Amino acid sequence: MCDDPLLPDSVARAWSDYCSLRDAHGPCWGEPPISYVDQAWATVFLDSRHDYWGTALSQLAERYPDVPPEELEDHMGEVDLDRLLRDALGGDVPDNLPALRLTPEGATLAAETRVVLDDGPFRTALLLDSSTDEPVEVVVDGTAYVVPPRGAKVVELVREVTVGGRPVDLSPLARRAAAATIRVRAGFPCRWGVTGANGQGWYPEGAPPKLDAHRRPFFHGDDLVVTVPAEPITVTVTRGMEYTSAEVVVTPDAGRETLVELTPERLYDAAARGWYGGDLHVHLNWMGEEPAAPALAAAAQHGEDLHVLNLVAGNVASERVYDVEALEHWVGEDLPWSDERHLARIGVEYRNDLVGHFSAFGLRGLPKRYHTGFLHTVDWPPNAAALEELRALGAITGYGHPFHTPFDDDDPPDVVLSRGRNCSAREIVADAALCLIDTLDVLNHSSIAATAAVYRRLIGAGNRLTVTAGTDAVLSFCRRGTASGPPGWERVYANVAGPLTAESFAEAILLGRTFATTGPWLELTVNGHGPGDTLELAPGQRVEIVVASIGPEVEQLEIRTAQGVLAQGPPGHLTMSMVVSEPTYVVAVASGGPHPRAFHRRGAYAHTSPVYLDVAGEHVAREADVRWCLAWLDRLETVVREFGTFETEHQLRDHLELYERARAVYRGRLP
Repeated sequence: MCDDPLLPDSVARAWSDYCSLRDAHGPCWGEPPISYVDQAWATVFLDSRHDYWGTALSQLAERYPDVPPEELEDHMGEVDLDRLLRDALGGDVPDNLPALRLTPEGATLAAETRVVLDDGPFRTALLLDSSTDEPVEVVVDGTAYVVPPRGAKVVELVREVTVGGRPVDLSPLARRAAAATIRVRAGFPCRWGVTGANGQGWYPEGAPPKLDAHRRPFFHGDDLVVTVPAEPITVTVTRGMEYTSAEVVVTPDAGRETLVELTPERLYDAAARGWYGGDLHVHLNWMGEEPAAPALAAAAQHGEDLHVLNLVAGNVASERVYDVEALEHWVGEDLPWSDERHLARIGVEYRNDLVGHFSAFGLRGLPKRYHTGFLHTVDWPPNAAALEELRALGAITGYGHPFHTPFDDDDPPDVVLSRGRNCSAREIVADAALCLIDTLDVLNHSSIAATAAVYRRLIGAGNRLTVTAGTDAVLSFCRRGTASGPPGWERVYANVAGPLTAESFAEAILLGRTFATTGPWLELTVNGHGPGDTLELAPGQRVEIVVASIGPEVEQLEIRTAQGVLAQGPPGHLTMSMVVSEPTYVVAVASGGPHPRAFHRRGAYAHTSPVYLDVAGEHVAREADVRWCLAWLDRLETVVREFGTFETEHQLRDHLELYERARAVYRGRLP
C-alpha cells in the first residue's frame, strides 16, 4: 500500500490513467467531442478577448445558410476546430501558439519569442494558417501535413519546418538565456507570480504552468526555489481575496540563488468575525493539460487561505466520472490537509445538460448515480430524484453555473429556455418550490446579471434559497480563463456558529447566513439582523437597513427588496430607513468594473442572502414573481418535450408530474 496520505493507491491509479488519457488524446482526454469539449481544446489558446461561440456560429451559418440562427447551435459538433481557432484569434499570436502564415508569396512565421534557459528543450504548438486558394503541404519534424485552401491546422513542433522543400527560419520562436535561481518566501503559503519582461511565467519544479483569468502566471506554496533567466524578474505575492498583493523586481545572478522575501498585507479577516469563505464547486480533474493529484488542491487551498474547499467528482461527456476513486476513498471525511482553519471535502457534481448541473457538499455516503442524458442516454430520472438521494446522504445541494445568456429582471423566462442542451439550471424553479434544492451559486463563471435576476425572482416568489458561490475551477487546466484560475476566486462566506466543521458550515448555509463575492467584503443588517434572519413585523413598521463594504474594487452599493432597487450609494457605507407595508425581503449588492482582484469578466460583485421581512404572519410571495415562475415551468415543459431523450412515456411523465407539483405550490401562493 502507498504510504502517502494524499495519494492512496486507488487515487494514484486514477491519476496515472488520466495522464495516459492526456498523453494519448491531448487536453480533451478522449472525451466525446460535444460543444464544451471542443471549446476546452480551443480555449487552451484563446482568452476573453476572443469570441469562440460567435466565431463558431458564423462558421456554421456559412455552411448552413438556410438554417435559422437559433438552430445553428444544434450543429456545434460539426465545426472545423482548427479554422475556428484561427478565425477567433483574428490575427493575434498567443505565446503558446506561433503562426506559420502560408500565402501565395511564401511562408512567414509570427511568434511571441519565448525565453529558453541554457540548453533546455523547446517545443510548442504551431498554427498553420493558409490564405492560399490551393492546398499547401507543410512538413513538421518529418511529418507531412496538408493544409486545405484558406484552412488551418494546429500541429506540435520541436525541431524543424519546411514548406515546398524550403526550411522555415524558426529563430523568432525562442532565445537562449543563462539560468539563475530565486527563492520566494513569505512565512506562510501564498499565491506567487514570477514573470520575465515579456510576461513569460516561471515555476518551481513540478508545478503546473498555470495562468489565471487575467493571463497572469501563478503557483502556490512558500519557501520555494524557481529557476529563472538571469535578467530582470518581477515577483508578485498575494493570498486570496482577503489580502492585498505585493511586488518587487529583482535581477538574479547566473549560477547563484537570490532570496526574495515578500509578504502580502491583510485587507480583512473574515474568520476573526466568525465568517468562513468557501468554494463549493472545484474539480481536481476534468480534462486539461496537467492531470492533478490531491497535493495540488492542498497547496492551492492553503495558498489562497480558502477556508472551505469542496472538490467534486463529475463526468464530462461520457460515463467516466473523474475523481470518483477519491470520493470512494474519502467520502464523509475531511481531506488529509484540513486543519482548524481550512476544511476540505470531496463531493459530487451531478450533471444533466438539459435541466442543469448541481453540486453536493457534506456527503456521508456514495450516491447511486452521477449524471443522466449523456451519450444519448435518457434524461431520466429528473434531477429531483438525485437531489432527494443526496439529501438523504447528508449533503446540501446547489445549482452551479446556472445561466450563461445575459438577461435582466424584466426579461421573460424563454430567454434561456429557447433551445436544447446548454447546461442551464432550468429545473431549479421546480426544485425550489418543492424544497428540494438548498442554494443557488449566484456567483460562478456564468452571467452574473442573469443568475441574480433568477435568484431574486425565486426568493420573491416565496422560495427559501441561500446565496452561494462555486468557481467551477479545474485544477487540471492550466490556461483556460476562470477554469484554470485559483480555487476561491469567488467565495461564499457563511457566518458559522463555533468551530469550523463540515457540519457547522453546512448549517450556516442552510440557515441562509451568507454572502457571495468576487472579493469585496459585504455586510447587511436590518434592525441589527443579518442574512438568513426573519423579522416578524406589523404593517407600517419601520426598519433600519445598514450596508457596509470593504475592498478597493467596489464602486457602488445597492439595497434591494422584492420591489426592486431601494437605495444606491458609493462604497463603504449605505443606510436606509423603510416603512414595511407588505411582506418582502432585503438583500445588499456591491459592484464594480474590471479590476485586478476580480477574475469574472463582469468585474467585481457581491450579493447577500436575504433578510426576510414577514408582515402580519405572511411571507413574501410577490404575484409578479410567482407568475414568472409559472411561465418558466410552462416553457420548461415544452423544452423537455421537444429536446428530452426518453425511452418510455413514463420517463417523460415523471418530469411533467414534477412540474405540475411545483405549479400547485406556486398557484397556492397567488392572491
